[in-house]
Amino acid sequence: MKYFLIGTTLLVSILLIVVVVAQESKQPGMGSAISGGAEAVAGGKTRGKDAVLSKFTVVFGIIFAVLCLVLGRYMNTF
Repeated sequence: MKYFLIGTTLLVSILLIVVVVAQESKQPGMGSAISGGAEAVAGGKTRGKDAVLSKFTVVFGIIFAVLCLVLGRYMNTF
C-alpha cells in the first residue's frame, strides 16, 4: 500500500509539472521589457488548449495535495 501511494504521488507530481510547463505565459517576460514589448497582452478568459491545461493543473494539484496528506498520515509523519 505504501509503495502504491508513493508511486501514485510520483506520477501525479510529474504530470503536474508537465501540465504547468506546457501552459503559455500570460505575461511578457524580461525580453519584452528590454526590447520594447511589441507583443500585445490580451486579457480575458483562456480558450482552447490553455483552458484545458488550466483545469488539469487544478485537478492534479488537488490530487497531489490529497495524496500527500494520505501518505503522510499512513506513514505517521504528522
